[in-house]
Amino acid sequence: MNRSDLIGRYPLVQQLIDLEPICWFNPAVTSLTEALPHVGLTREDVADASARLRRFAPYLAEAFPETAGAGGLIESELVAIPRMQSALAQQFSQPIPGRLLLKKDSHLPISGSIKARGGIYEVLTHAEALALDAGLITHQDDYRILFNENCRALFSQRRIAVGSTGNLGMSIGIISAKLGFDVTVHMSADAREWKKAKLRAHGVNVVEYDQDYGVAVEEGRKAAESDPHCFFIDDENSSTLFLGYAVAGERVKAQFDQMGIRVDAKHPLFVYLPCGVGGGPGGVAFGLKLAFGDHVHCLFAEPTHSPCMVLGVHTGLHDAIAVQDLGIDNLTAADGLAVGRPSGFVGRAMERLIDGYLTLEDQQMIDLLGLLDRTEGIQLEPSALAGMPGPIRVCADRRYLERLALSPDTLANATHLVWATGGGMVPAEEMAKYLAQANA
Repeated sequence: MNRSDLIGRYPLVQQLIDLEPICWFNPAVTSLTEALPHVGLTREDVADASARLRRFAPYLAEAFPETAGAGGLIESELVAIPRMQSALAQQFSQPIPGRLLLKKDSHLPISGSIKARGGIYEVLTHAEALALDAGLITHQDDYRILFNENCRALFSQRRIAVGSTGNLGMSIGIISAKLGFDVTVHMSADAREWKKAKLRAHGVNVVEYDQDYGVAVEEGRKAAESDPHCFFIDDENSSTLFLGYAVAGERVKAQFDQMGIRVDAKHPLFVYLPCGVGGGPGGVAFGLKLAFGDHVHCLFAEPTHSPCMVLGVHTGLHDAIAVQDLGIDNLTAADGLAVGRPSGFVGRAMERLIDGYLTLEDQQMIDLLGLLDRTEGIQLEPSALAGMPGPIRVCADRRYLERLALSPDTLANATHLVWATGGGMVPAEEMAKYLAQANA
């Protein structure tokens, strides 16, 4: 289908080309029961991932002391942000009924972003399989045995590779090096210099490219294909990464239970997830759907210059189309979201379970970064603010709310959860630059 035909059939595409902020609510969204067969993964798969992370908890608690307080689990705070809620309502002249929460995956231990869920999980899964196959561990062992010389000697003979805009590379590089793997991260032009420097300080090989994320991934894949001892972690198509993110659903449910937050027909939950290639938000959304069923409504947020997932899902072309095909430059300050082509696996698996998609301009992310700092004293990187306009867009869309049959009384009981995806490890001087841009 050529460009003019695509625009004629899908008028929203012209808005994307014009870099207009959009909000599109998916007419194909359906119930979890109907959608689950299309995902290709099950509750049992997520339970298996959760059990694997528990097996590794003793190892992680010792390898990374910052996780010891949580017993070796990699988890983040869930906090209310009422002052930000009031400021948003005032700034946009749009009330936000219910409560506004922030999930601080921005401050996850080890690598300071949501990628600490999926990236670390995939490396652990690979390490476990190698050690089991070599007869060095059993599922019943204390996994601190992985510190011994035999295990480290095994891992040192193996290589791991990944392509990344930054945060995924951080998580995979740090945990792989800790286990003893020879690890290479292929980093796109969007990656921040401080992230490259941090990886090198951990003994990670960093290969830099002048091109975008897609090129970094493809070059990483090619290098791994020529090496039988190299394991390539494919952010575009990995169900293992996806399952690592999906464990977040049960964790949030437990946090809600502790906070006394109900999610049911009279207490809906809306979750706003920044989206790059799609693995992180897709996996989290799947886990949330398993935890809360049809009472949770997930929306993906993307920069106007990198709207790859909404383009793929809206047109039904998924990974057969990239934003560059339409002349969109894929240049954004939100480096973690600078992806031109979406994951076809995630797009197809989750297209019936994601309520909507929104895009926003870079400057709005920067402005919201400053607003969150001033109101709540929480500092994030720009991409982590992509979901923050979500509650405004949802509460302003009468047609969408009517489709959900949400009365004003029910909406007053809603919980809005913005997923903060990164920023906890941003150096002070870099954060100062972001805040200066916001204040300017």
